[in-house]
Amino acid sequence: MKTRDNYGKSSSDDEAGLDLRGLIADFRRYSLLFGVVFCTAFVLILFPLLSQTPRYVASSAVMIDPRSVNITNASEQVLSDLPQDAATIDTEVSLIKSASLAEMAIRELELDKDPEFNPFLNPRKKYFGLVTEPQRPEAALTPLEKKARQQIITNIVLGGLTVRREGTTRVINISYSSTSPEKAMRIADEWANFYLAQQMEARFEATRSASGWLDSRLDELRGQVEAAERAVQQYKIANNLMSSTGSTLTEQEISSLNQQLAVVRVDEAESEARLATARRQLAAGSTGEDVGEALNSGVVANLRSQSAEVSRRVAELEARYGPLHPEIIKAKREKADIDQQIRNEIARIISNLEAQVQVQRQRTSSLAGSVGNARGVLAGNNRAQVRLNELERDAQAVRSLYESYLERFKETSSQEGMAKSDARIVAKAKLPMGPSSPKVSLSVALALVGAFGAGAAAVLGRRAFDSVLTTSTDVERHLRQPYLAGLPDLASTVEKGHKRTDPVTYVTEKPLSVFAEGFRSLRASLLYTRDGEQARVIALTSCLPGEGKTTASMCLAQIVAMAGQTVVVVDCDLRRKSINAYVQDQPEAGILEVLDGSATLDQALTDGPGGKVKLLPVKPESYTTRDVFGDPSMDGLIAELKERFDVVIMDTAPVLPVVDTRILVRKVDAVVMLVHWRKTPRDAAQKALDLLISADAPMAGVALSQIDVNQQAKYAYGDSGFYYKAYKGYYTE
Repeated sequence: MKTRDNYGKSSSDDEAGLDLRGLIADFRRYSLLFGVVFCTAFVLILFPLLSQTPRYVASSAVMIDPRSVNITNASEQVLSDLPQDAATIDTEVSLIKSASLAEMAIRELELDKDPEFNPFLNPRKKYFGLVTEPQRPEAALTPLEKKARQQIITNIVLGGLTVRREGTTRVINISYSSTSPEKAMRIADEWANFYLAQQMEARFEATRSASGWLDSRLDELRGQVEAAERAVQQYKIANNLMSSTGSTLTEQEISSLNQQLAVVRVDEAESEARLATARRQLAAGSTGEDVGEALNSGVVANLRSQSAEVSRRVAELEARYGPLHPEIIKAKREKADIDQQIRNEIARIISNLEAQVQVQRQRTSSLAGSVGNARGVLAGNNRAQVRLNELERDAQAVRSLYESYLERFKETSSQEGMAKSDARIVAKAKLPMGPSSPKVSLSVALALVGAFGAGAAAVLGRRAFDSVLTTSTDVERHLRQPYLAGLPDLASTVEKGHKRTDPVTYVTEKPLSVFAEGFRSLRASLLYTRDGEQARVIALTSCLPGEGKTTASMCLAQIVAMAGQTVVVVDCDLRRKSINAYVQDQPEAGILEVLDGSATLDQALTDGPGGKVKLLPVKPESYTTRDVFGDPSMDGLIAELKERFDVVIMDTAPVLPVVDTRILVRKVDAVVMLVHWRKTPRDAAQKALDLLISADAPMAGVALSQIDVNQQAKYAYGDSGFYYKAYKGYYTE
């Protein structure tokens, strides 16, 4: 039978996702732990919240106002209005929360004399409040200590302030929290007034400073204007210069000559370009017929037409008479004469181009000389004007600067005494009708959330240390083996006060009970192996002692016998000899005697409870150090048992402490490993499985034993045991 090394999902796959069913099962499983932690955390969180000193919150509101009152014609103020962008308004929010405003509030409202804000007015407490001593007097403090105290008071005052912008509006809400509703209302209102006063003071100070600086600057500029204008007049007198509004004749003449010179230079460049092009064509081997002027010449065109006509006639004559005919010779001479005329005409055209270039050069030179003479005259006439213009520009610059300062001084002087704030109060604080904190509903909600988190953390922590197996899902996930059945604990299936009964007897007497159904399910799982072959030799084992192997073997045998099959239970735990508890008389021979040949199988077999099950026990005083299960005699015994019985059940020793089982499992058809429900550690079960698999054991799967069905209904969410109460009435007991 093949082993199942990878059944279902691997543990790494399962751990990658969130197992909601497992979490629900864990909360049901540890409901008592969750309840204790939840109640404790709820009380510990709620009591401090509700025992706080009641505080009251009052709010006022200011708006950054973009509107202005235009009393004067001043285009600009010394200190400009605030922009209305979000960054500016957020900056104003920060200014309202500044320490400077807090210090103003402390000074004007005398908050440093209030014990709520000045902790140094109360006696200092030491040793958890058991001992008090007076604070040091103000006169005994150093300047640094006084500054530190002032900073502490400022921080306490700012701690009660909340400033926030109302959405995307220009309205800023100023809230203050205090133990007194009247105090909260007064501070919230005064804080808004302090903010407006701070803005007004900033404008007053800026205007006064600007006016004083402008006045001193005007005195300096006035003297500079007088000196500059005096220098202009003196220069005009000294150089006999008259003012004019238009250009001089020399300037007009130079402008006209410059225009003519530009046209002549264009013509010169055009002539030189035509001549250069013609020369390049001739240098490249051209006959001159493709020169632009030759192409446009009527004489050349007429001569070329004649040459073409003669060439045609020569071709006709050569075709008719041959190359030596007199007419042909005459026609060729005629063509040569025409070609010479074309060359002569082209030469005349090139010569004409050269003459045109010389003419254009002379015109350009003449005009350039005229322009130079006119410029010399203009330079002499304007030499004195340059200095005059410089003086006039200096005078005009000083005059313009003086006039601008004078105008700004008038505007600034008119603004003094009319400064306004960029904000205005739009809502005064109202007297709070009730405390804002502690809020019972919010405190309860926080306590519930905190308590639930603490309870959940306790459950998850307990779950992290839970290394036992509870459900079929646990078996398949962690052990990666098929889950065969859940075998109930008999005490959990019967009613309280029921007469205590042996499990094997109970299975026989109550075949339709929940207890018997677990073993019937195990038999159904073992009836056939995965490859379709019937499993006749079945070994029941466990990783540790005390997991119910013998009870499970006997009960399973009773179920098999009641199904009409012959069955024998073989005690393969040579140390415990647990099957002997079900034998009426002490056996005279057992499995060891059969294996060593000192007794026959019939002599060793005995009847089990009810007489339907045969038992092959271990003689009480028998003991051996031989490897009897690896001996060929064991193979013969198993073969003989298979011939005489339909099913052979072997009650083996635990895997971890005893090696016998790892030798025996090679000889059976199916191996069932029992795991004590919620007791056997996962690591121990996995280690035992690894040993069995390494021994090539034909693993059928794992069964959970000694299950408390009532507790399973709480723990096994999604498992069949979770619905125990729903189908409990389906069984007789």
